[in-house]
Amino acid sequence: MSLIKKYLDRARPHFQPGGRFQALHSVFDGVDTFLYTPRDTSRSGVHIHDALDSKRVMIIVVVALLPCLLFGMYNCGYQNYLGSGHADFPFWELMAYGFLAILPKIVVTYLVGLGIEFVVAQWRHEEIQEGFLVTGILIPLICPIETLWMMALATAFSVIFVKEVFGGTGYNIFNVALVTRAFLFFSYPASMSGDRAFISARPICGLGGTVNFADGISGATPLGQVATHAGGPLEIHNIVGDPVSNWDAFLGLIPGSFGETSTLCIFIGAALLLLTGIASWKVMLSVFAGGLLAGVAVHVLQNSDYPASMLTPWQQIIYGGFAFAAVFMATDPVTAARTGAGKYIYGLLVGVIAVIIRTYNNGYPEGAMLAVLLMNAFAPLIDWCVVQTNINRRLNRVKAKP
Repeated sequence: MSLIKKYLDRARPHFQPGGRFQALHSVFDGVDTFLYTPRDTSRSGVHIHDALDSKRVMIIVVVALLPCLLFGMYNCGYQNYLGSGHADFPFWELMAYGFLAILPKIVVTYLVGLGIEFVVAQWRHEEIQEGFLVTGILIPLICPIETLWMMALATAFSVIFVKEVFGGTGYNIFNVALVTRAFLFFSYPASMSGDRAFISARPICGLGGTVNFADGISGATPLGQVATHAGGPLEIHNIVGDPVSNWDAFLGLIPGSFGETSTLCIFIGAALLLLTGIASWKVMLSVFAGGLLAGVAVHVLQNSDYPASMLTPWQQIIYGGFAFAAVFMATDPVTAARTGAGKYIYGLLVGVIAVIIRTYNNGYPEGAMLAVLLMNAFAPLIDWCVVQTNINRRLNRVKAKP
């Protein structure tokens, strides 16, 4: 690493004003600050700093996502081998299959997203921010596995129209990764739902086999099965028709988006975010509380016309993207509420609305994405109401004094 540092120090003058490559100053600065601590220091005034800067925050979030990513690799291979009729499930072959399936998505997402951010930074003569480090890994984790070129298009749309037009990292109103998924859902609905969306059906480098959906294989997610339930006892099955237990769903051995199926891995990431103080426990706790409360209400008032109302409150948490949204999406500090009381209100409404959408809209069995995006829009209003309430309460307190 010292050799790289020396090389960057020698090359730095060429990228500064007056150098041969001054037009690429933002690109050089982005690479330099990604690898090493920035050289800039405070020149005036009093400043108090700690070791936790935005770069380290983003890296911790990426590390918290690794359990979901690694399990997603295993589950991707597992679902393919299961549907292909394999009798055994060799661990490393399953991991290799999932790795080769997800790698192109991660590479394309980073190339498109970071490429746009580098171009915009050069155009504005600004520093390159680290925000896309997290977004670039979130997008492949929440999208169906067979959406490579569509994912590239959706990523470009989200980075440009959701982030950069508002001023870049820290100024976006909506969560960029969720808008990417929403763009895919509304633009390519056939690729975002059905039996083929969440199962990788292609052999990769001799690994796995082609899943033949024509022979009774159904890759519908648990919530997709619930939405099309035709009556009788509610049963969830895997892609070969065997019953799925709540324990299987908690572990994540079910069809779904790459990083959203394992509630266990999501909880491991949540523990890291909470221990490091990166995510707000108020938001996270209130999202789960809202989901459980709404789950109890819809289960008590269950109606055969809405099969999702037959799910238990616990199943509302472990099926679909609810847990992932609660831990990694709703807690986004840029798009969530920022006041103390506002965080409780914001998270509670995310949980309640997610369950309501997935229960009473049979055409859209997954409600977490829309719930978070909807509350992103209302987060500033929630904070404004909380602040005004505090101001009015203090004014009334002063007026009440003799």
